[in-house]
Amino acid sequence: MLAFKIISDAGTASAGFLSAISMAENGEIEKAFETMKESEVSLVAAHKVQTELLQKEVNGESTEYSLLMVHAQDHLMNAILLKDLAYSIIRLNQKITELSK
Repeated sequence: MLAFKIISDAGTASAGFLSAISMAENGEIEKAFETMKESEVSLVAAHKVQTELLQKEVNGESTEYSLLMVHAQDHLMNAILLKDLAYSIIRLNQKITELSK
């Protein structure tokens, strides 16, 4: 169930980040930044689950490794990367919008 939580929250965050990029491409820069902040809530939730799993492992409580958990970690990693790229893309679109005026 923890893997599904990570996948769900990371997926929600990624969808929001992609939506924010589209908003920025349409000149809705402030809305894009708002959407990024809202989407980060889901990313933090996914990261929190991962951190809890890591803490348990450090304390000697082993977590069963499975393809599903690897998949969950992949979703989380991609969401983190997408967040950073989305902020860069939004800032570039912001500059383009300002220069176009």
